[in-house]
Amino acid sequence: MSIALAMREMGIRAKEAAALMNKAGPEAKRTMLTCLADLLRKRDQDVFAANGEDLKRAQEKGLDAPRLDRLRLTESVLEDMSRACEHVANLPDPIGAMDEQWQRPNGLLVGRMRIPLGVVAMVYESRPNVTVDAAILCLKAGNAVILRGGSEALASNKALAALLREALLNAGLPENAVQLVTETDHAAVTELCRLDQYIDVMIPRGGEGLVRAVTEAATMPVLKHFKGVCHAYIDADCDLEQALEIVYNGKVQRPGVCNALECVLVHEKVAQDFLPKLAGKLTNVEFRACPRSLPYLGKRAQAQKPEDLGFEFHDLILAVCVVDDFEAALAHIARYGSQHTEIICTRDLGHASRFLREVDASMVAVNASSRFNDGGQLGLGAEIGISTSKLHAFGPMGVKELTSTKFVVMGQGQVRA
Repeated sequence: MSIALAMREMGIRAKEAAALMNKAGPEAKRTMLTCLADLLRKRDQDVFAANGEDLKRAQEKGLDAPRLDRLRLTESVLEDMSRACEHVANLPDPIGAMDEQWQRPNGLLVGRMRIPLGVVAMVYESRPNVTVDAAILCLKAGNAVILRGGSEALASNKALAALLREALLNAGLPENAVQLVTETDHAAVTELCRLDQYIDVMIPRGGEGLVRAVTEAATMPVLKHFKGVCHAYIDADCDLEQALEIVYNGKVQRPGVCNALECVLVHEKVAQDFLPKLAGKLTNVEFRACPRSLPYLGKRAQAQKPEDLGFEFHDLILAVCVVDDFEAALAHIARYGSQHTEIICTRDLGHASRFLREVDASMVAVNASSRFNDGGQLGLGAEIGISTSKLHAFGPMGVKELTSTKFVVMGQGQVRA
């Protein structure tokens, strides 16, 4: 069977499953999710064995440390996945809920009702936990999902998709509500992008190259973010010790993720105090320093090049710039930011308020780590990704963001004049 025909048949099956998921009640979805949590715990050795195969192949191919980190499933990661299933299971079911209602002068009662998107296709790289995170959110929102992970995680994804389909069957739901594309040829993604008669929305999650390729090829709407160039601005009126901890967490905890810090902006009034402390705290970080910051950052600092700004390093590398004032920081973020995550460390309430209001990003924060731009950390449960496009979602996409609304009207025989 050709790749085009295989993808088309997968789309047909997904469309049929989506119609059934639209009818599924809250209890069936809750049963499926709690069943999946149990299966992830009971079959953990099967999952680890499959992940071990992927890691071995990845190491043989020479994948770098950040990509190996994204690929690796640990007991902690698997337990987080199980807890995410339980958390999402206990979230309110959005389908059929009324967002708002109002009455017209002619007596018509008008409202907006939450409905599924339909069929979601998810194309992603490396992280096999996305297989579960994406699926459980789509299913809770009454959708069917087609999953196409990276070839480096194929064995892990097969093991996880099998558990998802088993949980669906155990709950009396259509197993084709979750389908995994096992074809590793990139032509499979191209063919999926053409199936707008079956797929309602495409969500690419991975490197900028993948996201741009899917966005350019897709004939259906795409929810996306191209990259996460996240800044921390250290204001003149700032708790420097607190700011150090925030920057350390944002850069060092997991440097390969999209909400890791890539650039620190420091007000010139605190640069002389803050920057030597930064170099002393981030002992394993290489700095790409502007001329004004270079003298304060020690031997691990290199002179900054133009291409270091607006760049997502995915590594223990941090761009550093001294700025004249708050306005200069805002201008820098507007020029080099990627609308992902921006933070300010300050005790100036006026600056904090303006930063929250004026900075264009899917999450802005005052005196908190950039690492909080995550569906679980923000109370959404698992997330399917972080959208930096404002239509139809902006920021982490949880269950509600995987639904739409339709108008519903209740009348008593009214006709239009």
